[in-house]
Amino acid sequence: MEMTMFLSMPENAEAAMNFYQAVFTDASIKQLVRYPENMPKSPAKMTGKVLNGELEVQGQKLFFMDMDQDMVPALNWVFSIYTEFDTEIEFQAVFDQLSAHGTVMMGPAPIEGLKLVAWVTDKFGLTWQMVLA
Repeated sequence: MEMTMFLSMPENAEAAMNFYQAVFTDASIKQLVRYPENMPKSPAKMTGKVLNGELEVQGQKLFFMDMDQDMVPALNWVFSIYTEFDTEIEFQAVFDQLSAHGTVMMGPAPIEGLKLVAWVTDKFGLTWQMVLA
C-alpha cells in the first residue's frame, strides 16, 4: 500500500507546483496532464488547467489537481505537511520563501530539544510544519 497526498487547488495548481519546485532544491515536477477541451462535467474554463500533476519533494509524491474555484473547499491548517531539515541554512531558506506572502503561525523557535520549529501557511493556503532537530 502507498499513501500520497492529493491537493485540489482553486485553479492555481500549476503555479503552486512551480512555486514548490523553486522553494525546495530537491523538488521536481514529474507529470502534468491538462484538462482537455469539452471534458464531460467540466466547465470550459478548466480547459488547459491541471487535471493531474505530480510533484516530488524530498522523495515524497504530492499530487495536484485544479478544481473550479467555486467548488473547491478552502485549505486550512487542520492539515499540514511535516517537513524535517538537515541544516539551519536549508530551514531558513525554505522558511523565508514559504512565509513570503503567507502567514507565520509559530516560530521559528527552539522547542523541547528541537533546534528550530515553525508553522507556516504559504501563499497557496498550504500549511507546513518545519522542524530542524
